[in-house]
Amino acid sequence: MTIRRAIRIIAGSFVLLSLLLASLYNGVVLTEPSWLWFTAFIGVNLLQSGFTNWCLMETILAKLGMKQCCAK
Repeated sequence: MTIRRAIRIIAGSFVLLSLLLASLYNGVVLTEPSWLWFTAFIGVNLLQSGFTNWCLMETILAKLGMKQCCAK
């Protein structure tokens, strides 16, 4: 596993953990429609991209012409 993939997994886990803690301790109701579902979507995508090494945003940006990486 690379550092890049580990960071995605950790970031996704932290986003989802913050949603869980907000739900448990701050009275946020996750079953009601809200912008927190967007946050959950981002967390799940970060988590899956860490395991699968595929990221939707990378694909979109590549199709828009952004370079993948600079040469070292």
